[in-house]
Amino acid sequence: MKNLLNYQTSEYDCGPVSLLNGIRYLFEREEIVPDLVKFIMLYCMDSYNEAGELCKHGTSAAAMNYMASWMNHFGRVKKFPIACEFFTGEEVVISPESRIGLALKKGGAVVVHVFLEVPHYVLLTGMEDGRVLLFDPFYEELDDPELDEEYDTDEIAFLLDCPKKANRSVSMERMNRTTKDYYEMGEYACREAFIMYNTTLR
Repeated sequence: MKNLLNYQTSEYDCGPVSLLNGIRYLFEREEIVPDLVKFIMLYCMDSYNEAGELCKHGTSAAAMNYMASWMNHFGRVKKFPIACEFFTGEEVVISPESRIGLALKKGGAVVVHVFLEVPHYVLLTGMEDGRVLLFDPFYEELDDPELDEEYDTDEIAFLLDCPKKANRSVSMERMNRTTKDYYEMGEYACREAFIMYNTTLR
């Protein structure tokens, strides 16, 4: 049975939660081994904030790159059917024929670095009609009177009926912008993508 995708527990764990959501999306609950869960949480949230507080600057690109290498090694040694890719910069674009688009077509899941007032990670699970289906681990409620005005656009839609796949639909054009409004990936220098496959399904 597939798990529901999960929300972050603090302001800082969007990175490991998005990686774990990728695992939840790709694998049945009975297939997921506990050491995979343990080490995702252990190796992420590695950054210090300006006050020198560990974990309070989230997860670095270096940690994401390491996790891709670690998961590939884990998959080979443990015979666990996972394959990962991590890349940055100008290759991180979203279109049907991009690396991200082709991964989604093949049934993969992709964690990308976006902005949500601050740097943030979300999980991409599909594309349709010029839009990207994603799961944002930062919990929001549509009827919250303090809901940010940034959401009030046709480019961002809340999805309430597919909790095992997505909770947002965002226009592809918006995500590809080089600015830093909600769900935009920003300039190429800060772009990151982490692709995961269940190799038994690819």
